[in-house]
Amino acid sequence: MCLNNLFTAMRAIIVLALLFGTSAATSNPKVLHSSPGYYGNYFTLIWHNRIYLYTAAVFAFGLWFLLKMVLKKKSFSNDVGFTGVHEAAKKDDLWDRHAERHVSRVKIFYGSQTGTAKSFAKELHEDVRSLGLPAEAIDMKEYDPEDHLVDECTSKSVCVFLVATYTDGQPTENAEWFCKWLEEASTDFRYGKTYLKGLRYAVFGLGNSVYVGHYNTVGKHLDKWLWMLSGARIMTRGEGDSNVVKSANGSVQADFLAWKVKFMNRLQALCEDETKNCCGKSKTSCVTTQGQGEDVEENASLDNTCSEEEPFESSSDEEASPPSGSVLDVEDLGSMMSSVKGAKQSGGGDQMVKRSKKGARKSETEEERREMITPALRVALTKQGYKLIGSHSGVKLCRWTKSMLRGRGGCYKHTFYGIESHRCMETTPSLACANKCVFCWRHHTNPVGTEWRWKMDPAEKILQEALEKHQNMIRQFRGVPGVKAERYEEGLSARHCALSLVGEPIMYPEINDFIRLLHSRHISSFLVTNAQFPEEIRTLVPVTQLYVSVDASTKESLKKIDRPLFKDFWSRFLDSLKALGEKRQRTVYRLTLVKAWNVEEMQAYSELIALGQPDFIEVKGVTYCGESSASSLTMANVPWHQEVVAFVQQLADMLPQYEIACEHEHSNCLLIAHTKFKVDGEWWTWIDYERFQDLVRAHGECGGQSGFSSTDYMSRTPSWALFGAKEQGFDPVETRFQRRNKTKDLSGC
Repeated sequence: MCLNNLFTAMRAIIVLALLFGTSAATSNPKVLHSSPGYYGNYFTLIWHNRIYLYTAAVFAFGLWFLLKMVLKKKSFSNDVGFTGVHEAAKKDDLWDRHAERHVSRVKIFYGSQTGTAKSFAKELHEDVRSLGLPAEAIDMKEYDPEDHLVDECTSKSVCVFLVATYTDGQPTENAEWFCKWLEEASTDFRYGKTYLKGLRYAVFGLGNSVYVGHYNTVGKHLDKWLWMLSGARIMTRGEGDSNVVKSANGSVQADFLAWKVKFMNRLQALCEDETKNCCGKSKTSCVTTQGQGEDVEENASLDNTCSEEEPFESSSDEEASPPSGSVLDVEDLGSMMSSVKGAKQSGGGDQMVKRSKKGARKSETEEERREMITPALRVALTKQGYKLIGSHSGVKLCRWTKSMLRGRGGCYKHTFYGIESHRCMETTPSLACANKCVFCWRHHTNPVGTEWRWKMDPAEKILQEALEKHQNMIRQFRGVPGVKAERYEEGLSARHCALSLVGEPIMYPEINDFIRLLHSRHISSFLVTNAQFPEEIRTLVPVTQLYVSVDASTKESLKKIDRPLFKDFWSRFLDSLKALGEKRQRTVYRLTLVKAWNVEEMQAYSELIALGQPDFIEVKGVTYCGESSASSLTMANVPWHQEVVAFVQQLADMLPQYEIACEHEHSNCLLIAHTKFKVDGEWWTWIDYERFQDLVRAHGECGGQSGFSSTDYMSRTPSWALFGAKEQGFDPVETRFQRRNKTKDLSGC
């Protein structure tokens, strides 16, 4: 109001000055008559009286300036008075400035399939509570974001999201709805771009970098969607990698621990209000200082469209940056950039490339490679009964070994091929696998990978320790009631080796040396592969029997059941079958039937069999190994033995050169054999192990020039092992043991 009055006064002064000038000009007849016309030109009049106008303008400006200073002084006095009163009130009321809470609580949301993210959430929950802050660990399935997430924007809470990436880059089952709603809300105009303005959040994603196209996609997308709705990150997104080779800290647990330390520091800073909090005023990330300035986040920008670019990406370059407090010389900057570029280009090479603290490239030696078995994995596998060897191998005692030590029957390999189950050692030189099968009996505790990138133990060491540990496990049965003395003594000397314990043995770079060492000790070799390494199959030295797991007959069902890591898994699968057909030794297709998943693909199975022409086809009903959060398999997926028999009969009818040969009812397994093993109406599916050792020794002595085939070391199959026999594959010299207080059946049926 005062300013308006001032402008009004100024206009009045100018008008008076003009009137004064006009009257002055009117009284001067020279001026009037010198102008064209009686009334003349007013501009000329103003020009002649400009001194009056200048005077009026100076007067008005001075008046305005004086009035402004007065008003400012009055406002300052009021502020000082209010501040004094406020300070006095604070002293009188003993107000504690630390009583103001900048973080009311921490809500930890987790999306977990195998339980890892859930365990991380509980761990973080306890750590936050130790700071005196209320905390809550929330299953994302039990939280409705549509009704409650917007409330977190005004409650001064901090939301933490620990999310795992599941099959094909999808969210876990308990996080599906949360992620679906958030994705839709981020692009729905009805919510608006500022729907979550004021929400403070942090994201940690769990994934495995061997899935190149889907690594940590759920964490990245969740971070992006929250940011698009104007949520404010309090720190950089963290990423945990289950691939120990590429994990920034050696394991997903160590990755989480490193991220958690940064998060706790940031949380303390927010509670103490040491730094400026993100308030969502602009789509940029906070610039924060923690402790000694360890973590400085960069500004992030993203278009208002749902693009593929990440709004805020933590990179490997950040992980490999010099440690806090170190100084990078300017002249080292060029070599650092070159090393980063070189490391990206050499990702598929035989050697891994690291960067030193000064940025220089150096090739990774064997000593610098990480071990396959992390401490957490060692604990889990040991708990499951594995005897671990070195950094990537293991051995375990099979239940059929225990059974035959007591004279209670052998496994299906005893029925089909004549092995002595109590003298069989189950081991693997590689715990890593290239698949994550839904029926994996190890519940996916073993590592996964598509190539060998770990430290490697020599084959001699692995075999020696495997035999020693196996022998020690056999010794534990000395004096156990029911164990036969002669079986115990025989069991101390392994005669067969099943390379099928877990993982992918053929991945081990020295697998051929390992097999040669087995044969040099007169130990037969049964090797199982998952049909993802065709070239390794081609270069494999002769083994006693080579298996390929054929878990499905179509590309879609194979992806669903085996969940392979390779993008070109189907072409690798078919090429592996072709490579198997090129081998001259005994070859086997191993089919695992999963009810309602792969039992209807009869024609497709027959086509795959024609492709590889195996000597034998083992068809086995899937074994249910208990509930696993990593698999949806239940007892309903386990077929009855009669259903397996019906499937095998239909399949055999479609194969002109194959017939059903053997049966092991106890293992829910049948054997289809090529008719070349049926001599004069009798089946010869068993193996002459001494003959095989002679053949493989001669093959090695002549440098592989003298070849031999699967029919060169076959042996006649006993009648009790044949399909249709009353024993149904149970050796009559053994004692059938019935559990649950059932009487023993001494007939061997």
